[in-house]
This record gives sequence, structure tokens and C-alpha cells, in this order.
Amino acid sequence: MPDTILVTGGAGFIGSNLVRYILAERDEHVINLDGLTYAGNLESLADVQGHPRYEFLHADICKPEQYTEAIGRADSVLHLAAESHVDRSIHDPSAFLNTNVIGTQMLLDSWRRKENPGRFVYVSTDEVYGDLPLEPKSLKFTESTPLTPNSPYAVSKTGGDMLARAYHHTYGINTCITRCSNNFGPYQFPEKVIPLFVNNLIEGKQVPLYGDGSNVRDWLHVLDHAEAICRVLDAGKPGEAYNIGGNNERSNLELTRMLIDLCGREESSIKPVEDRLGHDRRYAIDASKIKNELGWEPTRSAWPGALEATVQWYKDNRAWCDHVRSGEYRRFHAQNYGTAT
Repeated sequence: MPDTILVTGGAGFIGSNLVRYILAERDEHVINLDGLTYAGNLESLADVQGHPRYEFLHADICKPEQYTEAIGRADSVLHLAAESHVDRSIHDPSAFLNTNVIGTQMLLDSWRRKENPGRFVYVSTDEVYGDLPLEPKSLKFTESTPLTPNSPYAVSKTGGDMLARAYHHTYGINTCITRCSNNFGPYQFPEKVIPLFVNNLIEGKQVPLYGDGSNVRDWLHVLDHAEAICRVLDAGKPGEAYNIGGNNERSNLELTRMLIDLCGREESSIKPVEDRLGHDRRYAIDASKIKNELGWEPTRSAWPGALEATVQWYKDNRAWCDHVRSGEYRRFHAQNYGTAT
């Protein structure tokens, strides 16, 4: 019998790509645990619904009684379930603290009560580090950079991050932490910048660019991220954190101009909007630890090729995008799983 991996948040953007990666590249059985909140979309996994090594469990990580049986069958956990949109966290932090902190604590407690629990990988974010100045470019986040989160979302992820660390040091649980840079690729919820801008541009609408567009992000292809998570699952040192980056820093203005060009629009498509509250200026990942210790580095993230392929995916999958934006995917969930949230 193959081992079983419990993937939480497997109907989300990163989670669905991770589930598909495991089924395609590895031998484990996958239990996809997802609460099907607004960003969870089972249409993103329509191509694997009948796979013999895949099953879906509709459950809330804040309700352990819903997943006790799955915990008992799992050999390892990849914990991605989270509220993840910064703007939403600024509007209402409570859901983020509940899911990302309390939910993580409940999942960890369930895991530690299991007999001989295996590895638990907590998938965090570079936003736990706060931000960096635009110069010097040589300055990057390392795993020893102090955690100084600047948004309610980042605070909630830092809380989960530190819980995973504490459960290793306090209870001896075999936890690892990954901290990734901004992801891009197929099946990303259309409120995020790349699919939002692509959809707007295809439809001849303007795109809202925060501030002066000078904020810098390190862009990582979601399948590079999936591969790195699995490398940490296999070979990471218990209790350690690993940065995962794409070696692909771009300003928001540069990204916007590239998307405009790929969609055949003009720079007049840019609509400057008031900057986000507390908007971090720059994220930049030093991923030398995972390269040197685990032999991983990104192979799919380089632009312009990877960005061109991503834009083409959204052009070719208009039905998926339209179902998300119209809420059609939520009606599917309501019919099949009793929820439209």
C-alpha cells in the first residue's frame, strides 16, 4: 500500500497544483481536505476526480471531529489551508486569525495525538518577514531574518508558522516550515493580481495598479513550489524552516507592463489606485539553504516564458475563470457538498 498524504487546502490555487503534482510525479495516496470556502474550487481538480489515489474530504480544520478518521490514515500532512488574501485581511482580520492560527493549532493537536505521527509540513509565506528596502538588491530574506509581519494576513501566518516550530520543540512533532515567495500559474483565484489583470485586459478593462507600482515581488511558479514542498517532505530536517523562491524579482509596474503587452493592450489600460494600507515595498528570497541542503532550485519560474504560458492558460480557460467570477463553482459545491460559502 502506498503512503497517504493529507493535503489541507487542496482545492485552492497552490493546493490543487500540489495535489496534481503528487499524483503525477509520486506514488502516494492523497486525501484532499478542504472547507470549500470562497477560494476553494473543486473544478480546479476536475481532471483527477476519478484518480485511484485521490479522495476528497469536505472538512473545516477548526472542527477536528470532521477529520479525525483521515488523520488516523495519514502518514504525513502538508498543511496549506489558509485565508490568504491580504486585502480581505485588512477589511476583516478575524477570519484569518481563526483559520490560520486556531485552525493550525487544532490540526497540530490532532496530529500529535496520533500514534507515531509522521512529518507535518507547514506551508508559510515570505510575508512573515515583513519587507525590505528597494536597495540594495543584494539584501534578501534568509531563514534567520526576524519575523516582523506587517498585515493581519501576515500576522496570522506567522502565528501558524511559530506554532509548527513550537510543536516540534515542545512535543517532539516532526514539523518543517516552508516560506515561499509570490506564486503564479494556472488555477489562481481571480482576485489575485495576475489572473485579475489578465481577465481585465482580455475584456478591454483597465487594471488597478497600487501606488507608483514600484513594489517588488519574487515570482515563483506554483509547480516549482509544489516540487520544493515535496523535497522538504522527503528530506527536510525536523524543526527547520526552508525559504522557497523563484529568483525572479519584478516590480509591480514591470509585471503590469508585461501583462499589457502579452494581452495586446496599451499602457492606457493602467489605472493608478490608492496604495494598499501598510503595503510592503519589497520581498526577496534567499533560497540557498534549500538548494545547498536539499538540492532544490526553481526550473519553471523564469520569465518571460513562464509568464507567457500562464497568461495563455487564462486565455485558453475562460470557462474556468468565468465560473469563479460568476460564483457558478459555489453552486456546484452547494449541490454536491451542502455549502456555498
